Amino acid sequence: MAMAGGGSNSLPSPSCGDDKKRRVCYYYDPGISTVDYGEGHVMVPHRVTMAHNLVAAYGMLGDMHRLRTAPATAAELADFHDEGYLALLQDLTPDGCGGDDGVGDMARARGIYAVEGKGGGRGVDNPVFDRLWDYCLRYSGGSLAAARALGSGTADIAINWSGGMHHACRGGARGFCYVNDIVLAIRELLAHFRRVLYVDIDVHHGDGVQAAFEASNRVMTVSFHQHGGGFFPGSGAVADVGKKGPGRYCALNVPVSVGIGDEEYHRLFEPIMARVMEVFQPEAVVLQCGADSLAGDRLGELNLTTRGHAQCVSFIRSFNLPLLLLGGGGYTINHVASCWCNETAVAIGKEIPNDIPKHGFDVFYKNQEYKLHYKLETKHLHRNRNTANSIDGIRMAAMENLSKLKLEAAASVQFEERRHRSINVGDLYYDPREQEEEEESPTARLHRKLYFEPTGDQESLYTKHRCNVQPGESSSRKQRKLK
Repeated sequence: MAMAGGGSNSLPSPSCGDDKKRRVCYYYDPGISTVDYGEGHVMVPHRVTMAHNLVAAYGMLGDMHRLRTAPATAAELADFHDEGYLALLQDLTPDGCGGDDGVGDMARARGIYAVEGKGGGRGVDNPVFDRLWDYCLRYSGGSLAAARALGSGTADIAINWSGGMHHACRGGARGFCYVNDIVLAIRELLAHFRRVLYVDIDVHHGDGVQAAFEASNRVMTVSFHQHGGGFFPGSGAVADVGKKGPGRYCALNVPVSVGIGDEEYHRLFEPIMARVMEVFQPEAVVLQCGADSLAGDRLGELNLTTRGHAQCVSFIRSFNLPLLLLGGGGYTINHVASCWCNETAVAIGKEIPNDIPKHGFDVFYKNQEYKLHYKLETKHLHRNRNTANSIDGIRMAAMENLSKLKLEAAASVQFEERRHRSINVGDLYYDPREQEEEEESPTARLHRKLYFEPTGDQESLYTKHRCNVQPGESSSRKQRKLK
């Protein structure tokens, strides 16, 4: 499919570590914005809408080709997930999970629980909520569409910030994740590429993805994550290299302790990933960009900045391989939106200013002084438990594990059988000649009317708002939740 116009070509940028242009495509489904895990739950899917509105405010939508909104089907999810589990997900509702028909028991056996009482979402990782099945189809459909865009050769980088649910298992939910869109996307990529590399910079170990592929030598999983002290999920020690067999040493884990910052993180990330690229020689890369590894996250205890986090994206981008960027964790949602907006700019290769533009959601960036790259006072950072010796020891152990990786040079029969899976490129993208301008959200429209369109000599209410609203203030319960 020919890309109409030049907007889908990215630009060279000194922030990206290379001067190559990229064709970037982008997936956003507004239906995800209203998904609610329940009062008190730290997972707020609306963060994806906040990131999207920030991307739009910075004028980056025109630099990417938009993928059509296309929820996955049950058959597509069954490419990995147990059909009995999928049948349960389709039938689960908050009202129907507490009866005596055994549905609640079946849900609990799969890691999903009914929420009882006000604020019950605080104590349940995987609650039953309205439109749960629809939510799973929507974020999984985005990752499949992005993978197909790469497989078709019409994009160099594909983005789905609503994806990245790396904990979900074949037959159950775990860690806020119900369906593992990453596994589905990698399986799609394996139909077009000989070897796929999965890299995870979420604060939590990418256990679900590792388990799905640890018997394969066509997928390598590399996870950088907080480890120790009972931190979820508890797996991902440096000695965890996968099961015996062809996939042995195709699982690489890089565990770090509480409080690691940018400099130490990249003393691990860059040399290890450079060696991974050399040894594994992937043909495509999936990068899970969980933002809970940022300083100030509500769950994570690392001290990465938005620039340090984005440096990982920039480094992987510099290898000039087909690249799928996915979301993941992240529970201080204004930080999440800032992070993924900035990494969209890195993918495109576009320099964007630190001052957040005026738009319908910018009130939620008040506590970071309307700056994309927020700063935290030292007292709000976690004490760094990593030492120079521990960082060197982890790096050397990871390199030792990589030295034991042995791969066959020839393509497998499985690849030869799957590589011809057809893609209807015409169904992947919106036609820019027909696509209407994205409808302005009610929130953005109201905000613009109130603050951006004063009449006569009236002073902009927006200016007054920025001067008078104090950190932590909000005009509604919904805004308090989104802070």
